[in-house]
Amino acid sequence: MSSRAEKTRANWLSVLAKHKVDPDGPATVEMWSPSLDGASRDELVAIQNEKLAALTPFLYENSAFYRRRFDRLDLTPDDIASVEDLAKWPVVDKSEMAEDGEAEPPYGNYTTMSDELWHRRGWMMFSTSGTTGSPRIFRYSQIDRGYWEWANGRALVSMGIGPGQVVFMLTGYGPHVWAWGVQYALAKLGVAVIPGGGMDGTMRANIIDRFKPTVLLSTPSYALYLGRVLQGLGMDPAKSSVEKLFFGGEPALAIAPTRQRIEDLWGARIVEFYGCTEAAPHTGGFTCPALGEADGGAFAHLMEDVQVWETVDPETLRPVAAGERGLTVCTNLMSESSPQLRFLVGDFTTLNHEPCACGRNHVRAMGCFAGRADDLINLRGIKFFPTQVEQAVRAVDGLGDEFQIVLTTRDEDGMDVMKVVVEHAEHGPASPLTDTVAKAIRGQCEIRADVEVVAPDTLPKTEFKAKRVDDQRRK
Repeated sequence: MSSRAEKTRANWLSVLAKHKVDPDGPATVEMWSPSLDGASRDELVAIQNEKLAALTPFLYENSAFYRRRFDRLDLTPDDIASVEDLAKWPVVDKSEMAEDGEAEPPYGNYTTMSDELWHRRGWMMFSTSGTTGSPRIFRYSQIDRGYWEWANGRALVSMGIGPGQVVFMLTGYGPHVWAWGVQYALAKLGVAVIPGGGMDGTMRANIIDRFKPTVLLSTPSYALYLGRVLQGLGMDPAKSSVEKLFFGGEPALAIAPTRQRIEDLWGARIVEFYGCTEAAPHTGGFTCPALGEADGGAFAHLMEDVQVWETVDPETLRPVAAGERGLTVCTNLMSESSPQLRFLVGDFTTLNHEPCACGRNHVRAMGCFAGRADDLINLRGIKFFPTQVEQAVRAVDGLGDEFQIVLTTRDEDGMDVMKVVVEHAEHGPASPLTDTVAKAIRGQCEIRADVEVVAPDTLPKTEFKAKRVDDQRRK
């Protein structure tokens, strides 16, 4: 490592340490760090600017990916030293990272973790899900681990999770960031945990009945599945010990009918966590005590002293005006190994910078996150998200929890078409629900869809993260 690289790393780490305020534990039951969680807009921007001024030289000297990009754009690190300067830097998307990873396997150069550093103070390796292209690999240091547990702990306190509760973690412990980050934060908070990996639904249902956890951590679709397992065993999820459902990995709060179905099933409050492996491996978005219909429905805070969040136009990738819907872009200001400049996370939302009733001034994603650009379906020129189909299906009373979107190309005319398969006791071609579901889908997506109503328990049950779209179209 060159002396310049070492110097910029030391400076970056010193700035990070300066702004890790109140590191040891929560100050109140609702705020870990009142000085950061309750910081004013001016204070948040000042922190972001100080971090950016240290970050860009660090990236230039410690990441070949970023150095090449700076040089190609004819920019120097000094050109991006404040939030206002970020617009000079075109967003980085997943394909650009993937190309770098393929050119320099297996790790690429998009992080600042060298082999030497990995062997000296490496913590854990994670990867993206690989739903769009090859998975991208990220190695994190022990320093990152400390920042993760601190930031995630702040989010957990905001969501009302703390000592006295027991969290049942219904997730495997593969190379994906969510479970590991939450696990370390819960340990820092002193919260009891029941690990639930490697179990089937019946085993997990019996653990709930016997050991009485108060919080379930899972995807929304798995919570629906597990609730039905409890019912099948003669138990009522709403009468269980579970008081809170902690979701990540899929939209929940953004889809009102799904949210209502899960809350009715469990009789529990939903809280949500949002992030991504590339630029927000610690918490990105999180709910707060003020979540509710009185403040415009669902929303999530974005932790701005550790990240800069923007929304951009999906076509031009240029920033949209305040209050306009756009795709999320994140600049990660808190990592030794993966600080990223303007990474295109790609979820649609609307940002609100007004103060929240909870006392936080950190920007809010209004409506949470209902659709990722990667998931967008383009059918005969009409674009919509699977979550819009979910909105329609959930609004029809009596349908089962599972549904499937099947996209095919007709042989007779080469036209791409969509069929939505749902479950109901009144199944078959003559089911009266066929027209009802088709009309609901047309209202949400502005497209005609064939609907097939099949018998209950026909479709595969979601065991972790739902895969709703089966795209069989001819390319």
